[in-house]
Amino acid sequence: MAFSPDFLEQLRERVSLVDVVSRHVKLQRRGREYVGLSPFKQERTPSFTVVPDKGFFHCFSSGEHGDVIGFLMRLEGLSFPEAVEKLAQAAGLEVPRESPEAAAQARRRRGLLDAVEAAAAFYERQLRLPAGRRAMDYLRGRGLDDNTIASFRLGYAPGDSAALMQALRRGGFEAETLVEAGLFRQREHEGEPGASLRNRVVFPITDRRGRPIAFGGRTLGDAQPKYLNTPETPVFRKGEVLYGLAQARDAAWRVKEVIVVEGYMDAIALSQAGFPHTVASLGTAFGENQLRALWRLVDEPVLCFDGDEAGQRAARRAAERALPLLAPGKSLRFARLPDERDPDDLVRQDGAAALRVVVERAQSPVDLLWSSEAEAVRPDSPDRRARFSRNLLALASGVRDETVRRYYEAEILSRLRERFGVSLQPQPGRRSPQPSIPGGGRERGEARIAALRERQAKGVLAAAINHPELAVEFDREIAELDCAGPLDRLRQEILRLAAGVEGIDAGDWRTHFEEVGLTGAVGGVLCEAVYSLAHFARPNAPTTEAKKGMEQVFAAYRSAAIEREVAAVAETDAEDSLERMPALVMEARRSRAQGGT
Repeated sequence: MAFSPDFLEQLRERVSLVDVVSRHVKLQRRGREYVGLSPFKQERTPSFTVVPDKGFFHCFSSGEHGDVIGFLMRLEGLSFPEAVEKLAQAAGLEVPRESPEAAAQARRRRGLLDAVEAAAAFYERQLRLPAGRRAMDYLRGRGLDDNTIASFRLGYAPGDSAALMQALRRGGFEAETLVEAGLFRQREHEGEPGASLRNRVVFPITDRRGRPIAFGGRTLGDAQPKYLNTPETPVFRKGEVLYGLAQARDAAWRVKEVIVVEGYMDAIALSQAGFPHTVASLGTAFGENQLRALWRLVDEPVLCFDGDEAGQRAARRAAERALPLLAPGKSLRFARLPDERDPDDLVRQDGAAALRVVVERAQSPVDLLWSSEAEAVRPDSPDRRARFSRNLLALASGVRDETVRRYYEAEILSRLRERFGVSLQPQPGRRSPQPSIPGGGRERGEARIAALRERQAKGVLAAAINHPELAVEFDREIAELDCAGPLDRLRQEILRLAAGVEGIDAGDWRTHFEEVGLTGAVGGVLCEAVYSLAHFARPNAPTTEAKKGMEQVFAAYRSAAIEREVAAVAETDAEDSLERMPALVMEARRSRAQGGT
């Protein structure tokens, strides 16, 4: 079976060579490499080396050499297709079957990459022409030198679409290909498509190999938004790409550090200022695939988002998304910038040393979540402290790795004891409190609660899909929904879109869910069985009605959580716990009133 080069490259990028080898060989890190005893030949002195940055292993005692596919072939006696199949299954990738359709798709992808490369060269030329003088003046005004401009292949998109279209058509590209590559948008009432970027400074977005796959643009006029990406395409998925990764890889391995910022100019300015190991997240969204790409370079990337309120909300979302993925030795840190400045401002005004101080003081995820939750909840009363504690422990419970989860829970409980002088550990000999359900035993009661919460969650997710603006407004509440399996994947994808997409309508969301394999989960939510119990979630429901319905569900969630806390307090005779009872009961009543129950 023949596999396309693009698929094999994607597989090698998605699968960690170190993780695969570590299942068979005990590795020790030495600088940029890992060493261990040869799995191919008995030896006492380690001669087996893994170089993850280059994607290969080498065994000096046996002479074996290759990539992650070759390692499985040699160690497990697999054929090339068998090794590819096994790695793809572990990585969650569908193996393209050999067929005329697959070959056509590979040619199509190659054509799109060629078109984007031709556009990048065009934009670069335009920047050096008189028409691009204003764009060049902007870049010079931001302090960029010729080497930096050339290294990042910065360019200029003219205000007239015709110049780009004519240049690319002379290169043999059809208009249909240019639209599919995201370079042009088909206008609804006009025959000729219009360029996606016009009168903007252009920032080529590349893959890990440095090949342009999309573009970002900053307006030079009054057009909004100020920054704009070309649309997602078969070769560009915003949530899977880090801007500047191709330029930052070698430096990141050398200094064992990666700094993640929000914007193109931040990444470029920091690179020029002596931090070439800087990448950008293409907006405030920061997804699982981006984090895994960073972990292939370093164990603890540093997120350095803007110091304003929006930047700190983005940092909080990134911490919440990262928690389930944390593993022993794989975490991240958060650098908080002073005075609501962005990294570019700080470096230009105070110098590189000021940024180095900020990076060195970066917080751990538990530090960030503790401080941001304290700012949001203000735990200055018993009921607020209960909510504060519940929220933090709920976040910790989402860590999938059992060892890391236990350490996070222990750290949070320790801080709660130190700060508030109260222990939330279950007392010896007491059972965990359970909700009392009339007419049935505990197991049946738990099943009813689970079914109710699933129905509520489906109603909320349906409303969020049909009214994306409400997904943005209620992102924190949606993050606390009780979901499992495909429903939880759908919830996470909704949160990812809500955090990073501007101007997207409900139809585009549903198309995206199909592309990421969530068609079944969406079908189980956008259906009459859900709408009959959650009228507010219907696609034709007014936004005000959908909002009110979501608020009622979230109020019911809060009420149930508080009542569980009341039940827990009722089972203990600790004085500090009993003092909380009146406040908890009052809050439960308020929540029931808000939820209409």
